[in-house]
Amino acid sequence: MKTVLMVAEKPSLAQSIAKILSRGNMSSHKGLNGACSVHKYTGTFAGQPVHFKMTSVCGHVMTLDFLGKYNKWDKVDPAELFSQAPTEKKEANPKLNMVKFLQVEGRGCDYVVLWLDCDKEGENICFEVLDAVLPVMNNAHNGEKTVFRARFSSITDTDICNAMTRLSEPDHNEALSVDARQELDLRIGCAFTRFQTKYFQGKYGDLDSSLISFGPCQTPTLGFCVERHDKIQSFKPETYWVLQAKVHTDKEESLLLDWDRVRVFDWEIAQMFLNMTKLEKEAWVEATS
Repeated sequence: MKTVLMVAEKPSLAQSIAKILSRGNMSSHKGLNGACSVHKYTGTFAGQPVHFKMTSVCGHVMTLDFLGKYNKWDKVDPAELFSQAPTEKKEANPKLNMVKFLQVEGRGCDYVVLWLDCDKEGENICFEVLDAVLPVMNNAHNGEKTVFRARFSSITDTDICNAMTRLSEPDHNEALSVDARQELDLRIGCAFTRFQTKYFQGKYGDLDSSLISFGPCQTPTLGFCVERHDKIQSFKPETYWVLQAKVHTDKEESLLLDWDRVRVFDWEIAQMFLNMTKLEKEAWVEATS
């Protein structure tokens, strides 16, 4: 029988999907990296009986970094990091041996179904997995399709089963957009982090300038903080009036009623409502919560 390798983004997700698709009839064991389990069961795929192997990664398999010599702060001008410094892909967590783990599990498989998260990052991880497993999988015959992408929005029996019957293809353009974003983050973040850290070192005695990091995602967040701080500093309180009514029930209990309008900033309007309220001798309860 042929074998289908299925890969999810997290170990817990892989276990949940395998339980649903196998209806609980599966065997499990830890993979060689000790972090990811492998769940096995039999079923049908593309109209034929197959062995299924469900496993996972732990987020991104690879990460982007500069070549070794460009990681030396004192020997590289930060400006070089924008264009001249070449980059390379490295394992995101070498201790997990994720590439080797995927190759061991993918060796001899005939199909791969990618259950990565349905966002751009997940799409990028799809191709990281494919880079590892495609070289060790069995060769396709007569142009047979071997790579499939599952798309799902929740971990329910219905959604997972529907995703399995409506498999599509991974989107290479979305994956490339993440590659571009990673390179921008790396070049901009490293260049400005090194520049401003070296610039501020020793300038202010009470400043911890051992590392002053910079990142494109930090800039808008800092902007939100500064904007909120400025609003707080420039805030000018205004006088307002609140109307409260204290009513007594037949049981001689008292209730303090809050005004649905909450407050008004015009004293004359507040006084008008107060005078109207004073004239009333009874209150009618329209609804209770």
